[in-house]
Amino acid sequence: MRNIVFGFLVVFFAFLSCKSDDDDLQKIDQILNIYMKNGAGRDLFHAKKDMTYFTYSMNDVNGVADLAPVSSSLKATADSTLFIEYIAGAKRVGLDTLDPNNKTYHSVITVSMIKRLNATVLDTINEKLEIQYRMTPSVFEVSKVYYNDTLRFTKQPGSSNVVTIVK
Repeated sequence: MRNIVFGFLVVFFAFLSCKSDDDDLQKIDQILNIYMKNGAGRDLFHAKKDMTYFTYSMNDVNGVADLAPVSSSLKATADSTLFIEYIAGAKRVGLDTLDPNNKTYHSVITVSMIKRLNATVLDTINEKLEIQYRMTPSVFEVSKVYYNDTLRFTKQPGSSNVVTIVK
């Protein structure tokens, strides 16, 4: 019994003496907000406006199957502007992983949007979203976003990951 108590005390004091240093924590910054607007700046997801996309879906191009849905949600700002919030779910493939202190990964997602042209005709478009991530010992973050192979976002320190696509 004395050995058990002694063992417990050793573990307890070893636990208390462990150094806690916030610098050792890796900051995760991977939430991406995607706004879709027309040339006049109108929200293309708002159902009460003309020529809006009334539904969308996201599919992982690098998924294990042809159909590999990616989770996301449609959120609204205080002024009712709708945007896609993407957190994670698509497979991340290494682009540059040789330097263990600075790695680059990317996910490729097909974004499918359906637009009502009139009461009976629907138009579906499929577009490409590529999200690049940077991983260092101190941070894992969205670093760049390409939409249809055009750079639309580059991470600025301390800023949110907000992309606005003008269609």
